[in-house]
Formats: sequence, C-alpha cells, structure tokens
Amino acid sequence: MKISELGNFIGARCVQSDFDDGDILRAYTSDLLSDILGNADEGCVLVTIQAHRNTVAVASTKDCPAIIVCNERAIPDDMIEAAKSERIALFETNKDQFTVSGMLYKMLTCGGAVM
Repeated sequence: MKISELGNFIGARCVQSDFDDGDILRAYTSDLLSDILGNADEGCVLVTIQAHRNTVAVASTKDCPAIIVCNERAIPDDMIEAAKSERIALFETNKDQFTVSGMLYKMLTCGGAVM
C-alpha cells in the first residue's frame, strides 16, 4: 500500500499532503518520543497521539514517511508546517491507536483488507 492510500484505508484525513509517496513497509505505535527514537524501525509509519512539532522532529530522525495522529487530537499549525518542511505525510483520525495499529498490522502481515 502507498502512503497516498493510507487515509482511505484507515479512515483518516490527510492534513499535510506535500510528501514523497512510497510503499508502507512497517509501522510503529508509541506515545513516548524516547521510545520511538530507541525502538522504531527506520522508515516506519508512526501511530501516536502526540500532536506537536517534536513528534515531527523524531519522525524525521527515524525517516518516517508518515505520522498518524489518533483519538481526534487537534494538530497545531506548527506541527503541520514542520511536517511539510520535512515532507512527512500527516494524518488525523478519530480512531484509537489500537484500532489503527491493528488495521496496519493486518495489511502489512496478511495483505488483508480491514473494514
């Protein structure tokens, strides 16, 4: 699946669409930025509730192509601008991290569609 297809797949809205499209190969879910720095794979899609520009800085360090902000967290303008500057796709959804992670897990491991 491509990053450009992610919003439709998980039912999220893309709030920063100036990014380089590519295949989604892995994902990581965490709300601790230090955990992401220490444990997330390079190039993963990040699933979190952390809606601030520091999340973008961490995602950039790990070469994450996309961030999904869950639980209807308001995404501030400075986070959107930072993501645009780093060419990181930014999505928002009302779904929780468990649900989004499960959808991505199934897609990445089984190639299965999730409803």
